[in-house]
Order: sequence, then structure tokens, then C-alpha cells
Amino acid sequence: MNDRTVRPERLIAEFLELVQVDSVSGKERQIADLLIHKLADLGLEVREDEAGKAAGSNSGNVIGWLPGKGRGPVIMLCSHMDTVEPGTGVRPVLKDGVISSAGDTVLGADDKAGIATILEVLRIVREQRLEHGGLEIVFTIREEDGLYGAKNLQYHLLKARYGFVLDSDGSPGTIINRAPSQDRIGITIRGKAAHAGMNPEDGINAIKVASEAIAQMNLGRIDHETTCNIGIISGGRASNIVPDSVTIQGEARSLNNSKREAQTARMCREVSRVAENNGARAEIFVETIYNSFHLGEESPPVKVALEAAYKLGLQPKLGKTGGGSDANIYNQRGIPTVVLGVGMKKAHTCEEYITTADLVNNAEYLLEILRAAQCRAF
Repeated sequence: MNDRTVRPERLIAEFLELVQVDSVSGKERQIADLLIHKLADLGLEVREDEAGKAAGSNSGNVIGWLPGKGRGPVIMLCSHMDTVEPGTGVRPVLKDGVISSAGDTVLGADDKAGIATILEVLRIVREQRLEHGGLEIVFTIREEDGLYGAKNLQYHLLKARYGFVLDSDGSPGTIINRAPSQDRIGITIRGKAAHAGMNPEDGINAIKVASEAIAQMNLGRIDHETTCNIGIISGGRASNIVPDSVTIQGEARSLNNSKREAQTARMCREVSRVAENNGARAEIFVETIYNSFHLGEESPPVKVALEAAYKLGLQPKLGKTGGGSDANIYNQRGIPTVVLGVGMKKAHTCEEYITTADLVNNAEYLLEILRAAQCRAF
């Protein structure tokens, strides 16, 4: 790799500071205030938008602007501020180059590893007075439970030509250039209540109808591009009452939008058919919560990320993911954006961890991406 300009001790200390700040989805106020202060200290123009009101958070997105002092395009760097539960009272443990939690919470490397990386690179840009075309920093709210921060950004105020979201597993050099769309599916089965012991034949068991419908569905991995799932089922009031109502929550995802639409339609048809055959009624709600994206190797963020990886001697890996991120929304809104791997492992579990080596490599890689972008006028 190039001569090291990243200061590992500073980077690791900041990451440890960030993960100890509570910021579960919808409660990002404390981390937002801290990041506003940090960005301002680094000389950025900082504002907080109104996304929190629409997204149901006690904070808005934090947006920083560093005017350019050289050639190249304006680039957006993004990570999300929120974590999943259990994410309150994180106690990080550093041992033998590995950072984990004490074991009763997530660590929050998803996505505070991304935030720490961006802050370290901004410090280096300032210290070394590195030239760039302008940097737009976006720290979003409520990414984990619906990408609501990115959905409620004021896009007409953004200047970025393209962007990088630091929010994926995989070692530095991992470039996610393809991600699926997702439908959220909500179903309520309406049956008929009756006494379960005295006259059950007068009722229509909504749970039974739902179970039959689910049993007829092909769930899990449908093909190499498509998955679907039923994740929540709830209903009934007492064991001696034939349940007249049950709710089901599920999803369908695919890298191919038409396949996602077809899979969702099949699931909904099956529910409607089974409900009708049993004299019940199905109320179905479908919401496409984000669209897919696929950026080719000639797309500016892909090209720059590949060039930077080769320059550092990394083995770049273009890949797809089965999950959504803020990048889905940015691409949908016309800002070509890829997701970079930051080395987080076992995210969304209490076994989550990251190595200090990956933290350092993340910063070196992002710094090289900025240098590569400086040489291009996409």
C-alpha cells in the first residue's frame, strides 16, 4: 500500500467513542449532535434536515459540505447513524486487533465503521490540504428499518455527481454494484369467530386459513436473483375462540424487478385463493420500499473504486447483495452510488466484530478513491 497517512490510534479511538453513543433507529439525536460538532470542527458547513419529522426520528439527517479546491466531481460519502437492537449501552472490547461488544449488544460497526472512516479521511484531507472537487457528507437516520433518512433527503439541495455508501460486509476492496428491490407484503385474513368448544363449526378459523396459504407458498430462495419470506404471523384472542382475524407480514426481493413483481403476485394470489375457498376474506397491502440498481464497470463510482483498489494492491471484488441500503434510494434519485465493504462481521448479532486492520484499510482505501476521483472529470 501507499505510504501510510492514516493515524490508526486516532481512528480506532474515534470508532470506540462512536459505538458507545446510543443510536438505535429513531433515536439518533445523541449521535447526530456529536457528528454535527465533529464536522463543524473539521471546517465543514453543516446542516440538519427535516427528515426526522417525516421519518419518525428525534433527529434529522446530518449533511456536511466541504467546498472543492481542485479538479474532479463533487462526491457524496454516506453512512447511516442508526443501529439495530439490542444497541443500547454498547461496551466495546478490543483484544488482539479485534473489536467486539461485551456480548449483550450489537457492536454497531454497522454502520459506525463507515462513519469513523469518513471522519478520518476528512481529517487527512484537511491536514494535508488535499485537492478535491467538493465533498458532500451524508449521515442518515433510520436506515436499518426502512431507509427512511435517505428517502426523505432534500435531493434538490445536493450537489454530488456520484457517491459511495460505506455500509457492507466484505473486506476493503469489496464494491457492491448491484442490489435488489423489495416489496413489503401485509395481509389480514378475516374469518369468523365462534366458541371453540361449543360450536366451532360455525366459525372460520383465520389462523388455519393463513397456515394453509403459507404452506402452499414456495418460500426462501426462488432462484439466483429472487427470495421471499413470511416473517411474522399474529392473531387470535383466546384458545377457546375460533380466531376471526390474523395478520401476516412478509416480503419478496429480486435483482430483477419483474421477477419481484411476479413473486409478490404469486404470494398474494395464493392467499386470496385459499381465503376464498374457506369462506374467508383476505385484505392485502403491498409496498415497494426500494428499487434495484445495477451499475456497470464504466459507471463513474465503479470505475474510480476499481482504480483505487488496484492502486493500493487490493483485490477488488465487484458483487451483488441480497439487502437494500441507502444506495438503492440514491440510485433511484439519479445519483449513481455503490456500496463499499468495510469489514464488519456478523452484523445484527451480539457476535458482531471488526478488525482494527480493516478499519485502517477502509480509510486508506477511501482516501485513494478521492485521489482517483481527482484525476477524473466524470
